[in-house]
Amino acid sequence: MKGSFFAFIGGAFITLQGVANSRISQDIGTWQTATLTQLTGFLTALCILFFVRDKKWLGLKRVKPVYLTSGALAALIIFGNVTAIHQIGATMTVSMLLIAQLSLTFLIDSKGWFGMVKQRMRLPHFIGIGLMIAGVIILRF
Repeated sequence: MKGSFFAFIGGAFITLQGVANSRISQDIGTWQTATLTQLTGFLTALCILFFVRDKKWLGLKRVKPVYLTSGALAALIIFGNVTAIHQIGATMTVSMLLIAQLSLTFLIDSKGWFGMVKQRMRLPHFIGIGLMIAGVIILRF
C-alpha cells in the first residue's frame, strides 16, 4: 500500500512538474527550464539529505559508473515533456509517457535487464498495454 501511495504521488508530481515546466519554458526557453528544474531538484534533494543524514554515501563506490549518468537523462526527460506538452497538450503527453514507460519496463522485466529479476509476461500484461494504446487512440479523436 505504501508503494502505491508513493507511485501515485510521484505520478501527480511528474504531471505538475511537466505543466509548470511547459509554462516556464515559454518565458525562458526549454533548456533553460531544464537547467532550472535540475538545479532546484538538486538543492531540494541536498536539503533532504542533510536532514536525513544517513551513511549510504559509503556505498557509492559499488555503483556501476554507467548508472551514475542517470541524472543526465532528466534533462532529456524535461526537454521531451516540455516539447510534447507544447505540441500535443498535457493529457496526450502523459498518456504517451505512460505507454512508453510501461512498454520499456515490460522489456526490462521480461529480459531481466539492469539486474532486475526476470518476470514472465502473461496475456493480461499484453492486454493492459493494448488497452492503454487503444485509449490514447480514442483520446486523439
